[in-house]
Amino acid sequence: MIIARVIGNVVATQKNERYENARVMLCQPVDLAGRETGATLIALDTVDAGVGDLVMIVQEGWGASTAATGEPGAAIDSAIVGVVDDIDLLPEEQRTR
Repeated sequence: MIIARVIGNVVATQKNERYENARVMLCQPVDLAGRETGATLIALDTVDAGVGDLVMIVQEGWGASTAATGEPGAAIDSAIVGVVDDIDLLPEEQRTR
């Protein structure tokens, strides 16, 4: 899973019928401190996320297609599967690796 911030909407007037009612969002991955990291990506929104929301993205074909369309087999690379309310980390000395 990837944590990202939604930075915009993608409007597509023509798209595959499987995605007809799906919203497409532009997302910027962030690290746990909220700093931008990695390349911007496009994800189908399954949870009604909005611009500015911190979200969880699944980037695995079967999981993404099932979350976004309700059925496996759709050609989807990334899907937003949750809106993050809070991230609570253990203090450094309590972490195990």
